[in-house]
Amino acid sequence: MRTIMWILGLVTDSGRTKKKIQGVNPHFSERSFRMSWRPQYRSSKFRNVYGKVANREHCFDGIPITKNVHDNHFCAVNARFLAIVTESAGGGSFLVIPLEQTGRIEPNYPKVCGHQGNVLDIKWNPFIDNIIASCSEDTSVRIWEIPEGGLKRNMTEALLELHGHSRRVGLVEWHPTTNNILFSAGYDYKVLIWNLDVGEPVKMIDCHSDVILCMSFNTDGSLLTTTCKDKKLRVIEPRSGRVLQEASCKNHRVNRVVFLGNMKRLLTTGVSRWNTRQIALWDQEDLSMPLIEEEIDGLSGLLFPFYDADTHMLYLAGKGDGNIRYYEISTEKPFLSYLMEFRSPAPQKGLGVMPKHGLDVSACEVFRFYKLVTLKGLIEPISMIVPRRSDSYQEDIYPMTPGTEPALTPDEWLGGINRDPVLMSLKEGYKKSSKMVFKAPIKEKKSVVVNGIDLLENVPPRTENELLRMFFRQQDEIRRLKEELAQKDIRIRQLQLELKNLRNSPKNC
Repeated sequence: MRTIMWILGLVTDSGRTKKKIQGVNPHFSERSFRMSWRPQYRSSKFRNVYGKVANREHCFDGIPITKNVHDNHFCAVNARFLAIVTESAGGGSFLVIPLEQTGRIEPNYPKVCGHQGNVLDIKWNPFIDNIIASCSEDTSVRIWEIPEGGLKRNMTEALLELHGHSRRVGLVEWHPTTNNILFSAGYDYKVLIWNLDVGEPVKMIDCHSDVILCMSFNTDGSLLTTTCKDKKLRVIEPRSGRVLQEASCKNHRVNRVVFLGNMKRLLTTGVSRWNTRQIALWDQEDLSMPLIEEEIDGLSGLLFPFYDADTHMLYLAGKGDGNIRYYEISTEKPFLSYLMEFRSPAPQKGLGVMPKHGLDVSACEVFRFYKLVTLKGLIEPISMIVPRRSDSYQEDIYPMTPGTEPALTPDEWLGGINRDPVLMSLKEGYKKSSKMVFKAPIKEKKSVVVNGIDLLENVPPRTENELLRMFFRQQDEIRRLKEELAQKDIRIRQLQLELKNLRNSPKNC
């Protein structure tokens, strides 16, 4: 009885409210009143996307994942191989495992171990499955060719060694549409563009005043956006090095940035003035103010953004978190629509992302992460799946997508040509492998001069810590040379005595 009376009261109150509004606005209709109280739901085919963790037998176990605190993923994956940076003594190394070789990895499994310093980033060539680039604290960038079926023994000789940075190199990125064009960002605050056909840098972008944190390309690779420790977001024309747009992010300290396909939008993750994790959406042609800013939570781990241009879905994964949030991006307000959250108790150190042509379309898989769980030495695949009852190919969630063929040669791109990626259908061609082969140029050791500056020439230290490190390195080198010299003196005296004994022996008299 009380429930009936309460409902009648609500009806009466709504009727009174309706009469009051009619008195103020004579054009008011009962239909508009009902519509104004209706909750705003946005229909989306991706509203029920869920994350599915692979069974333990389909994970990669027993891997000594690096303990380096550098803010990178330390993982790269393509349709054939999984590469993970590992913990090692006496230089840097990473594992390369064929995707079908799941389960426990032996401790003596072969490694790529040619770097003299810790490996900080690795990236697969988007057009040649067995070519991978790595960068390291030893200031070099190296190109490796992985044999068919994976490694059988340790690999120490790189296909190509690229020396041009004066300090450690923290980031490498392949150009999205051009073959054999590689970008590297170092702690010397410079971005070098390498033409791997000749094995040399062809351009140096020198507009940053601090360490570069992130690089991202637009769809055709005509624009590069970077975030930097100087708290600035930049949009750069890479061939000229000209800064087209620049934002000084004081309220939103940017860490990571990603281009949102062809929407002419940028999305950044960072920290608000209240030290909460935050994302911001920007117009790439006007960085004076963000279009929206949204606080995520109060945790301290870095937020990694991943964008899928085919589904317009954004994934946010925090370093040290176990969850992955995902949103849908649109060109109209509110621009960002929250969908759901994948939760896991195991914290992630980094995440590798499978390219679209490596997904399982028969299971309606639209995205796949490879999660690094350091405490367990485990690599865990996580599939993002659209629930569908039909087993047939779902064309609405798998549009034409960038494939494994480059749209341009290095000379064409360096000459000023821009071209969209060569698209492929996942219905027919997603199992096809690329027929391209990487040919390393024959190089002679010489000085590397870009923009009139010899990049291999020793540069003076910029800080007191760098000066101290250089001093101690020189002291160690002097001590080692003195020991070698003392040993050689002893050896010379021994040889002189042996020669004297030979001369004074009775046989020679």
